[in-house]
Amino acid sequence: MSTAVSTARPRSISLDDKLRIAIGVLSVIGIGIGGYLTYTHYAGLHVLCLSSGGCETVQHSSYSKLDGIPVATLGLAGYIGILISLGIRGEAGRALGFALALVGFLFSMYLTYREAFTIHAYCQWCLGSATVMTLLAILTTIRVVRFDAEPAAPRKPVSRAERRRQIAGRR
Repeated sequence: MSTAVSTARPRSISLDDKLRIAIGVLSVIGIGIGGYLTYTHYAGLHVLCLSSGGCETVQHSSYSKLDGIPVATLGLAGYIGILISLGIRGEAGRALGFALALVGFLFSMYLTYREAFTIHAYCQWCLGSATVMTLLAILTTIRVVRFDAEPAAPRKPVSRAERRRQIAGRR
């Protein structure tokens, strides 16, 4: 009875692949948050809130809409856009994801500022979304700045005799 031993090395995952996975997971979480808040807005439902009414206060403030569009819907569109950007190859996809995450991050910081200093109430869903968008901004920045090209194909093993011929040919 013989057992076959695999000599194949496990495929290493590139930094870009790891970042794409993390960005994808965070985008799906953001879509969940944005989708829930958009649904409750248009269905006229109360947002499930663990704090003492902060979510309702924020959701009904003048800052909850931009030109009549709920900011949750804008966030939902942003998260969907970031997820779609992962399917666009090359620099264009990385740049689009970064741009969307940066705009989302800056807008989230503005809204969080308004929660703290104007509305004087906090929405846990909004803070969760701001946290997700902050992480997305960080990861998409890393992906743009430190893009690793696909690892080069492994070299074919060269016999000693071939190596000697190559060295002799250089002289």
